[in-house]
Order: sequence, then C-alpha cells, then structure tokens
Amino acid sequence: MKDTPFPDRLIIDGKRANGSRFRPSDWVERISASLASFGPDNRLRYSSLVQPCIIEGQKCLVVARKLNQTHPELYAFILGFARKNELRIQEDRRRTNRPVSVERRVQPWPQGEETPPAQASMR
Repeated sequence: MKDTPFPDRLIIDGKRANGSRFRPSDWVERISASLASFGPDNRLRYSSLVQPCIIEGQKCLVVARKLNQTHPELYAFILGFARKNELRIQEDRRRTNRPVSVERRVQPWPQGEETPPAQASMR
C-alpha cells in the first residue's frame, strides 16, 4: 500500500491563527456528534465524514470534502465556523490512516478487578 496524503480530507485545528486555544474545549466532539449515531452496542460511532482526531496532542476535526456533496449545509457551517473563529484549516497531510486497533479498544481487565486500571489508580 502506498503512503500518500489524504487531500480529500481537511483538518481543522483547535488552535487559532494567533496561537491561542479555542474555547469551549469540547467543540470538536460537539460538531462530530452532528453525524454520529449509536451502534448496536450502544456506543457512539462517528461518521467517516466528520470525526474527532488528536494530532500531536491537539484536538482536531477531520472533515471529508465529500461532506459538501452529501450534507452541503453542514459542510458550509463547519467551514464558516472555523473561519469565523480563526481556526487553522489545512489539507490532511498525514501519510497513514491509523485507527485504534481492536486489541487496544477492547483490552480485558486483570482478573478480579472491578474497574479498569486507569480508574483504579485514581482512587
């Protein structure tokens, strides 16, 4: 498989043009939820057209250009929102599409523990 950028997708960064972070901090999740749905396991499934992403520790929004064909009003809203709030918009230049592997999403907890290890250490 050839490693090529994804020019059919845009990345909207959570930082403004002046370098400050955009608030509220959950704006990416709010916009991504507009096309999300719940799967048979009652877990939220983001659309491949609009989805949250973390790039170099920064929350970003990935928007497929195809959204302009399927949901033109939402596409215009998202780009207008980004421009109005001076968020950085660029083509997706990542070389690979790396979703979280199934093994990492569904890790069994150690025997006998009632809560996940991350929550157990917070007590």
